[in-house]
Amino acid sequence: MTYNAVLCGCGAMAKGWLRALQETPDMRDAVTIVGLVDLDPTTARSLAAEFNLSNVVVGTDLNAVLAETKPDILFDVVIPAARHSVVKTALSHGCHVLSEKPMATSMEEAEDLRRAASEAGRIHAIVQNRRFISGIRRMRRLVESGAIGTVTGIHCDFFLGPHFGGFREKMDNVLLLDMAIHTFDAARFVSAKSPLSVYCLETNPAGSWYDHGAAANAIFRLSDDVVFTYRGSWCAEGERTSWESAWRIVGSKGMLTWDGEESFKAAIAGTEQGLLHGFTPINVPMPEHEAETHGHASVIAGFLNAIRTGREPETVSHDNIKSLAMVLAAIESARSGQPVDIAA
Repeated sequence: MTYNAVLCGCGAMAKGWLRALQETPDMRDAVTIVGLVDLDPTTARSLAAEFNLSNVVVGTDLNAVLAETKPDILFDVVIPAARHSVVKTALSHGCHVLSEKPMATSMEEAEDLRRAASEAGRIHAIVQNRRFISGIRRMRRLVESGAIGTVTGIHCDFFLGPHFGGFREKMDNVLLLDMAIHTFDAARFVSAKSPLSVYCLETNPAGSWYDHGAAANAIFRLSDDVVFTYRGSWCAEGERTSWESAWRIVGSKGMLTWDGEESFKAAIAGTEQGLLHGFTPINVPMPEHEAETHGHASVIAGFLNAIRTGREPETVSHDNIKSLAMVLAAIESARSGQPVDIAA
């Protein structure tokens, strides 16, 4: 079955979506882009030309383009401030919606979108593409196996210095809102725990080229007494971590570390006598389903499968709202200087 789709928001990020669609044979045959919407029609026309999208309707008015094309799907790639209006409009036209992250800029908007999707009987899912990479899936599989026992702590470091230019450098809470959500979502996924509360210190260090919030340190309390800590900076020049963070997962029987790239180490307690018992290395299994490790393409494939089968996609909005709640609670804690409960 082929689905017609409109893509709203034709900036640089939209290219990743279109590449995933065009470079994956199953999706190339399953989705036809019938409309492009952007505040700047020149940007939309340039995108259409770059990706050889012929016979597409180009416009600046989402309502008008949806009314003309009557698509099955809206791909939402707009800036966060525009997301609520765009998703509500698409749902009102009967579209299934796949959105960029974050799901919304407030819990009130997120709850409204969750209700709107339910009332419309349509799927609204979020592109948390980084949980669909091999490393995250390998960690989840090892934790699920019980090899390191019961998880007690998850600790992530994220230190890079990207010079994006553009809207990110003007954003408030830029690290927490635009990037940390990937690590927060992955920690929730890998541990299979729910977030309960957070204490966060957010700063904009000396030398930062961002307007606000380029660094953050957060301590989360998860269900079953699991602690998740995050230390991060987007203005850290020098030797960097991976974009996926450097991970240490502590269990009751052993430990797993991942550098966010190729290096995995896992071990359980050893048998040495004395103060420290040493350790016994164990294998970190490969992902169970290779098809779930292709990032953006895997998210879109799961979304399309959900439409076909009626099963919920992994990043459906009523689940992804929990990751958004972690981000917004961390921001609230940073502003207030107090721990904040997470209710989602």
